[in-house]
Amino acid sequence: MPPEDDHHITVHLEKLLAERGLTLTELADRVGVTIVNLSILKNGRARAIRFSTLSALCRELDCQPGDLLHHG
Repeated sequence: MPPEDDHHITVHLEKLLAERGLTLTELADRVGVTIVNLSILKNGRARAIRFSTLSALCRELDCQPGDLLHHG
């Protein structure tokens, strides 16, 4: 299995959205990414995330990267 298929990163975007009362559409508009790309991240299918996108997500969700991503 290629290394990129063997990652153990969990994304907690759905939980953070629910806690903050935001929809995926609202967050996508605020962050400046497409709903499709945000959905790919939310569903754990993303292969990478730009630091600028991660920073914007953390800003809008008022969280730290570790609140959004978990390794294990």
